[in-house]
Amino acid sequence: MTSPIRRFIATSLAIAAFAFTTNAATAQSLTGNWLATVTKSQRLNGTYCVALTDDGSFGWPHSGEAVLLPNNGQYPGYFTVIDGLLTVTFTYPSGEGDCCDYFVFTAHTNNGKIAKGAVNYFGITDTGLVAFGKKDSCS
Repeated sequence: MTSPIRRFIATSLAIAAFAFTTNAATAQSLTGNWLATVTKSQRLNGTYCVALTDDGSFGWPHSGEAVLLPNNGQYPGYFTVIDGLLTVTFTYPSGEGDCCDYFVFTAHTNNGKIAKGAVNYFGITDTGLVAFGKKDSCS
């Protein structure tokens, strides 16, 4: 009687170990460029290209440098993913001769995909929704 129970336990442990290693292996890098479409904003509506380099350089396994590529220039930033929540922060010239306003995208991410989220431009106190396209969707 103990032999079938031992086999069941051994099989269960093997299946559980496979399931956990498979989930860890499917975590995908966010390195690439992402088309970000902003809507329901007073001033930010439009499309942007958000380029991410996922190398863990900002203290979290999924974190690194980011670049915002609007139509009128290129702005540096950084991103982190903490508990599935992506935060991308850019410094943006304020236009008042001082540095800087902050442009922030926030969205959930899972398995290398970024879901819909919110955008906040702190310098002009504007918010809106953001929808990310597929990885490497900027032209």
